[in-house]
Amino acid sequence: MGELENNMLASEYFSLPGVPGLQSPPGVPVPPGFAARPFDPRTVRRDFPILQERVHGQPLIWLDNAATTQKPNAVIDRLAHFYRHENSNIHRAAHELAARATDAYESAREKTRRFLNAPSTREIIFVRGTTEGINLVAQSWGRRNVGPDDEIVITWLEHHANIVPWQQLCAEKGARLRVAPVDDRGQVILEEYEKLLGPRTRLVAFSQVSNALGTVTPAREMVEIAHRHGARVLVDGAQAVSHMRVDVQSLDCDWYVFSGHKVFGPTGIGAVFGKEDLLNTTPPWQGGGNMIVDVTFEKTVYQPAPGRFEAGTGNIADAVGLGAALDYLDQIGMENVSRYEHDLLAYGTRGLLSVPGLRLIGTAAEKAGVLSFVLDGFRSEDVGKALDEEGIAVRAGHHCAQPILRRFGLESTVRPSLAVYNLREDLDALVAALLRIQAGRGR
Repeated sequence: MGELENNMLASEYFSLPGVPGLQSPPGVPVPPGFAARPFDPRTVRRDFPILQERVHGQPLIWLDNAATTQKPNAVIDRLAHFYRHENSNIHRAAHELAARATDAYESAREKTRRFLNAPSTREIIFVRGTTEGINLVAQSWGRRNVGPDDEIVITWLEHHANIVPWQQLCAEKGARLRVAPVDDRGQVILEEYEKLLGPRTRLVAFSQVSNALGTVTPAREMVEIAHRHGARVLVDGAQAVSHMRVDVQSLDCDWYVFSGHKVFGPTGIGAVFGKEDLLNTTPPWQGGGNMIVDVTFEKTVYQPAPGRFEAGTGNIADAVGLGAALDYLDQIGMENVSRYEHDLLAYGTRGLLSVPGLRLIGTAAEKAGVLSFVLDGFRSEDVGKALDEEGIAVRAGHHCAQPILRRFGLESTVRPSLAVYNLREDLDALVAALLRIQAGRGR
């Protein structure tokens, strides 16, 4: 598709919040000083300086967004501003820089609360990312509440980060890990999922969006079913947060975890939402400074949530950078993102299916952001390397999700994955490169 068709595509979507006469996503405030503009993916793309890079002499086409997203100038500049003007430890000093840093850090917590529609900032814990968030729940709540012969239910779709911590907990406690099956399109079979739940089920943990297949799970329904059986529920939102609006109150999950680097923020930062009463009855995972009210040699009194789960000096600057990333997405409007990416995914699917010998892996009715495939006669890793030579970055491998690929008889796939700054031309270039690879031709 050419520039004209991309501009026609952009015109189908609503503008950003605050533009008179046009739809604004509900509950999304316009940050101070923001000059509203119509949504245009080309304008968005210009906000990301790394997309001007050249790789092997070719313009970079970044289609590895499920692994990590690129960072807009708003995030890069906010990090630089923090280190130039605000850098200090937080919560514990009387000087001006400590106040600035604390305000910036706690402002990021409020932005995260708003982004997830959590009831209170007391329910937002900063962690290094989704993996640490899941381990926090497993090691704090899990070690206290899961015992011999109890059961934890996950699905075949899970990333290793939502498998291994539960395996470790089950091995330690003598509990049992049960796995809900998926159908041949990569969709959770709800009837079979519910059959796994019973009086011994303590926890259900599942991904809102599969990182390997892009399947969007029926999260609200799965949470409701689990709660009917008396189980707690953790939702892994790592692959959902950059593609769709998240509302933890609507989901009614007990915990929700995500990583900043998947949502245009820095690496090394993420968040856990947890229901406040649950957090305050859960022991801390790590001990140290900042998470205590009082320490004697005989006993320690811990802070209420979220402080009790944030021992030591946290990743202050990158939390502030995460807040800037969430502001940036609020400016674009998650409804705009979802609508645009849905069309882009459909366009990419049609294009890939035009390549002889290409088979899509994961064809769920509801998908977000991921187009996994295999190409007859080629190793996935070789396809990835050939695409890289043309400046096209994709992931080729098992995507830290070996069980779901093995469900389809595979050890690896090629995984292009989308973000709001991708264009139809990116997908056209991918398809053209695959046709050359398939035909045995170079550039």
